[in-house]
Amino acid sequence: MGYERQADFGTPEVRSDTQVTLEIDGRAVTVPAGTTVMRAAAVSGGSIPKLCATDNLKQFGSCRLCLVEIDGMRGTPASCTTPVSDGMKVHTQTEKLAKLRRGVMELYISDHPLDCLTCSANNDCELQDQAAAVGLRDVRFGYEGANHLEAQTDASNPYFDFDATKCIVCSRCVRACDEVQGTLALTVEGRGFGSQISAGVKSDDFLSSECVSCGACVQACPTSALMEKAVTEIGKPERAVVTTCAYCGVGCTFRAEMRGEQVVRMVPWKDGKANRGHSCVKGRFAWGYAQHQDRVLKPMVRESIDQPWRETSWEEALGFAASRFKAIAAQHGNNALGGIVSSRCTNEEGFLVQKLVRAGFGTNNVDTCARVCHSPTGYGLKTTFGTSAGTQDFDSVEDSDVILVIGANPTDGHPVFASRMKRRLRQGAKLIVIDPRRTDLVRSPHIEADYHLPLRPGTNVAVLSALAHVIVTEGLVDEAFVRERCDWDEFQHWAEFVGQERNSPEFLEPVTGVPADLIRGAARLFATGGNGAIYYGLGVTEHSQGSSTVMAIANLAMATGNIGRRGVGVNPLRGQNNVQGACDMGSFPHELSGYRHVSDAATRALFEAEWGVRIDPEPGLRIPNMLDAATDGLFKGLYIQGEDILQSDPDTRHVAAGLAAMDCVIVHDLFLNETANYAHVFLPGSSFLEKDGTFTNAERRIQPVRKVMEPLNGYQDWEVTQELARALGLDWSYTHPSQIMDEIARLTPSFAGVNYARLDAEGSLQWPVNDAAPDGSPIMHIEGFVRGKGKFVVTDYVPTDERTGPRFPLLLTTGRILSQYNVGAQTRRTENSVWHPEDLLEIHPTDAENRGIKSGDWVRLASRSGETTLRATVTDRVAPGVVYTTFHHPATQANVVTTDYSDWATNCPEYKVTAVQITPSNGPSEWQQDYAEQTRQARRIAGSAMEPAE
Repeated sequence: MGYERQADFGTPEVRSDTQVTLEIDGRAVTVPAGTTVMRAAAVSGGSIPKLCATDNLKQFGSCRLCLVEIDGMRGTPASCTTPVSDGMKVHTQTEKLAKLRRGVMELYISDHPLDCLTCSANNDCELQDQAAAVGLRDVRFGYEGANHLEAQTDASNPYFDFDATKCIVCSRCVRACDEVQGTLALTVEGRGFGSQISAGVKSDDFLSSECVSCGACVQACPTSALMEKAVTEIGKPERAVVTTCAYCGVGCTFRAEMRGEQVVRMVPWKDGKANRGHSCVKGRFAWGYAQHQDRVLKPMVRESIDQPWRETSWEEALGFAASRFKAIAAQHGNNALGGIVSSRCTNEEGFLVQKLVRAGFGTNNVDTCARVCHSPTGYGLKTTFGTSAGTQDFDSVEDSDVILVIGANPTDGHPVFASRMKRRLRQGAKLIVIDPRRTDLVRSPHIEADYHLPLRPGTNVAVLSALAHVIVTEGLVDEAFVRERCDWDEFQHWAEFVGQERNSPEFLEPVTGVPADLIRGAARLFATGGNGAIYYGLGVTEHSQGSSTVMAIANLAMATGNIGRRGVGVNPLRGQNNVQGACDMGSFPHELSGYRHVSDAATRALFEAEWGVRIDPEPGLRIPNMLDAATDGLFKGLYIQGEDILQSDPDTRHVAAGLAAMDCVIVHDLFLNETANYAHVFLPGSSFLEKDGTFTNAERRIQPVRKVMEPLNGYQDWEVTQELARALGLDWSYTHPSQIMDEIARLTPSFAGVNYARLDAEGSLQWPVNDAAPDGSPIMHIEGFVRGKGKFVVTDYVPTDERTGPRFPLLLTTGRILSQYNVGAQTRRTENSVWHPEDLLEIHPTDAENRGIKSGDWVRLASRSGETTLRATVTDRVAPGVVYTTFHHPATQANVVTTDYSDWATNCPEYKVTAVQITPSNGPSEWQQDYAEQTRQARRIAGSAMEPAE
C-alpha cells in the first residue's frame, strides 16, 4: 500500500443497540446512540476541522476548532463533545463557522514556527492540514510580543524529540499517557499563556521521567512537537505495510512505514484487535536490530568448534550440514538427530522444522522454547479443560470485575495488555496480585491491588489450595456451574481434599509466608466479586510444580464458575511472539499439530498420507533429554532455529557440555548468539520485517506477518529450512508460505478454516476455526468444555527439592524488564539498552545490610550449580530472604546458577526457585572472564577483521 494516514474519526466508537438518525449538511446519517456529532460526520464521509480530538482518546473540547451550528441549539457547540440526537440538523460549513475557525487557527499559528518547508512533519502535519482546511491565508496578529519560539528541545529520549516551540498544548499527549498507556507521566504545567507540557517535575526530561517510551504521545501529537528521530533523519515515509510485532505474546499489529528499504517508523495499527492502536517501547521503537551491523548475512561453516568460522555459499553450507547429518544417522541412527523450533519464527516456519525432523530426520526428537516456559500450560489446561491454550480474548478484560494476577508482571512483560488491564482497574475492577515481588501492578499511579499475597517462591500450589479451602469451606462454590459443566464426583473428591485443615490459610501460613487473613480476604473477593479473570505467567509455570499450579488455577476458575463468558477465564500470558503458535504446530516431541499425540494411529495416518513417510509412534526427546543424551554419547546432531539455549536454558554448564559433545550443531539465526559458540554450521536468518507468514498470540489469534523489505540474507527462514530439506533428499516445492498454511489447515482441525485470503480480509482469526466455529473462537468453553466435562484435579503441595540452608540461605527468582526481551539478542542491539544496560540483582535492605552491600556494588551470586557476578540494587520490592534478577545480558549468564530441577510433568525448568548466597565481589568472576575469552575465540571469522559481538 502507498502512504496515507490512518483514518481518524475524532472521537471513540460507541457501541449501542439503539440507532439515531440525524441530518448533517443535508445528508441523512444513522449512527449508534451516544455517538458524537464529529464522529457521525466523519463516518458519513464528511470532515469537521479538529486539533484536540482523536478517536483513541475521550472527548476533550479544548481547541474550539470543531464548532458547528445545530438547529434549535444556541451558540456554536463543539462537535467533539456534542452527542447526536434523533432528528438533529447539523451545519458544519457556514460563514459564521468559517470566521470563528480562522480566528482560532490564527491564534495557534501566531505562536508557531513558520518553518513548514523544512519541518520533518511537512505534508504530514495535522496543524498544517487544518490551517488549509479553514482557509487561513494570513495572520492578523503578527509575530511580535511574547511567544514560545525560544523554548528548548528535549532530545533526551533516544527515539523521539520534544520540540516545545511547535507544541500547541492541545493535551493529546497528556491524555494519551493517561487514557491509553496509564502511566500518567505527562502533565500540563502552568496556566493560560504559560501552559506547557512537562514530563514530570521541572528537573525531569523525557528520559529521566516516569515515561515508558510507549510512543502513545508521539502518535497523538498533531504537530511535530513530538517526533520520531528516525523521521527527522530519514524523511517522510513513502509506503506502509501492516504486519505483526515480533516481541511478546500480545501480538500487536503495526504499520511498518517505509522509505525505500528503510523502516522509518512502526506505528500501531488502530484496527489491530490485540493492541487496539497501542504499543510499547519494544514494538514501537526497538526494530533497529533488523539492520544492525552484527547481522550475519552469509552462511558459515567450520570443521570443529575451536576453529574460526569460514564464510561460504548457501549451496556449500547446506551440503555440509546435510552430509554431516546423513553421516550421523548412518553411524548412530535417526534418533541421534533432533531439532528445536523457534518461538520467534512464523507458524509456517515452525511447522516446516518439525516436519523436517519427522519426515527428514526420521525421529520425533523435536522441541521448542515452550519447554522452558509454558509447557505446563499445555499439560495443565489440556488435562482440565481439554485444550492447551487460554480461554479469552484480550477484550474480555473490559468486563472483568475481579482480576487475579499470579506469577506475572504484565507491565514489564506484556505492557500493551497491562495498559488495558490498568484502564479497567481505574474504572473500578478489583485486583489480587500473587507474587513474591511488589510489581508495578501492586502499586502505581491510580492503581493499587486490593490484595497482594507476597508468597515465598515455590509455594504457588499451597497458596492456591488455601484460596480453594476458603471458597469450599465457606460455601462460596458456584454449585450450579459445577453440576452442569464439570464432573461432579471429581469435584467432590477435590473439595474434600482442599477442605482439609492442612490446606487452610492458617495451617499453610508458615509455608507460604502469606498472612491467613489476606488469603481469606482474597478468596472471598474472587468468589463473590462478579466476573473473575485469572492471568498468569512464568512465575506459575517455571516451577517443579508448574503443571500442578496450572491445574490448581483451573480448579479455582471452575469452582467459582468463571469460565465460558466475557470477563472471566484462565489466561496464560505467553512470553514470546509465537510461542503459542510453535506449540500449535506440533513442535513437541509427543504431539503433532493441534496437540494430537503421536501414539494416535488415526492422526499419524493423516500425516503419513500427506508426507509419504512413516511417523514413529513413540515420543521423541525433550531439550533436556537431548542434552543428557549428548553427554552420554547418544545424541550427535541438532538443528536450532532461532533459539539461544546456551543463554536461555538452565544450568549453563550442562547445556555447554551437551552442545560440545555433538558432532554437528546447526544454528539458524540473525546473530552469532551464545549457542553458536558450539555450532559447526551457521545459517543466516531473516527478521520479521523480511518475511511473510503468521504468528499466533496468547489469545489464540492468528495474524499475518507481511514482508516489508527484501531479506538481507537472500532467503526467508522457511526457504532456508526447505533448502536444507532438499539437501537431505526431500522433495519439497513450496513457493509461498500460504501453501504451508494450506497444508497446516488440511492436517490440523483447529486451523481447518484458516487461509491467507481470510486473514487478509478479516485481519486475524482466533482458533479453533472450523465447521463448528467458522468465524473463530474469541471465548472458549462457552457451552461446554472441549473435553466434555471440566476435570477437577487434586493438586497436593509438594515442596521443591531446592532448599535453602546455611550455605545458600536466600531464594533467587528471575524475570524480565520492560526495555529488554528474553535473552536480549534483539533489544540489546537497539537504544533500549539506555534503560537497562546490565542485569542487576535486587536485594532487600535487611539482607543487603547484613552483607555490607550497597546499591551499585558488585556482588557474587552463587548456588550449588555455579556462580556469577553482577551489580546490586537495594530495594524493598523484594521480601527479606528473596533476591531477583533478569537474564537479558550474556555477560551475566544468570542461568549458570539455576539448577536442573524441573516440573514433574513437562521438564519445564525451575527458574523461579534457586537457593543462593550473595557476597561482596570486586567485579566479574574468573568464570565470566574465561567465558568472555571463549566467546571471542568462538566468533572469529577467517579473513575478517570484524568479530561480531553478542
